[in-house]
Amino acid sequence: MSVKFTRRGTFVATLTAVLAMSAGTMASAAEMKVGANLGNVPWEFQNEKGEIVGFEIDVAKEIGKRLNMNVSFVNIPFNGLFAAVQSGQVDAAVSSITITKKRLESVSFAQPYYDSDQSLAVRANSGIKSLEGMASKVAAVDTGSTGDMWSTQNQQKYKFSDIRRYEGLAPAMLDLAAGRIDGYVSDIPAVQYYIKDKPVYQVVERIPTGEQYSMMFAKNSPLAEKVDAEITKMKQDGTLAKIHEQWFGAKAEPNSSTVKVMEMPKL
Repeated sequence: MSVKFTRRGTFVATLTAVLAMSAGTMASAAEMKVGANLGNVPWEFQNEKGEIVGFEIDVAKEIGKRLNMNVSFVNIPFNGLFAAVQSGQVDAAVSSITITKKRLESVSFAQPYYDSDQSLAVRANSGIKSLEGMASKVAAVDTGSTGDMWSTQNQQKYKFSDIRRYEGLAPAMLDLAAGRIDGYVSDIPAVQYYIKDKPVYQVVERIPTGEQYSMMFAKNSPLAEKVDAEITKMKQDGTLAKIHEQWFGAKAEPNSSTVKVMEMPKL
């Protein structure tokens, strides 16, 4: 009797452990931790209530809903997002991250969902009218961003006296208003959103770069293809275009990556 009890007890204990492990695996599979450089208006930032909001926040939440995954966000400086996905600290990352061939060597992206360019923003009363006006002036960029790469490559051409690096738009724009820097090179939609009710600033030049943004993953992550499939559906049913209109107050262009279904980026 005691032997039978022991065997049954062992079986029950083993079954309980297996079920617990399975439940843990299922719970883990139902979570998507997304790294984001909060303060990156209007992509991901905290509103006056302290809520995490933004265009890419809405996109990530919608993808999570469709995949039946709980989405949580981790605040990580832009330059740290790459190591965060590679190390598994997060499952994905957003922050108006430009898809480039160089980046595709070490990470994966879902298909693009936004087309953008860079811009030069200055103080409205600075007298600077173009990039040529930045000769002997201090330019600011977000660390590790496309604006950083572009400014570094073009520093001699436009004769910037220095390039200062920031972790997000807000601190750079505050220093611009205070006169500690002369111009800020960054994503044009983010800058335009930020300055729409701030006449102290002015965008004086659009810098064509052909950038396209998407969600970033560890190299060859299976989650990348799942997310890519949901982005396709969001384009086809108009959900992505609706999110665009909510955040930018304008309809997405019909041929833009917000509307047009595209392939996953590959080397």
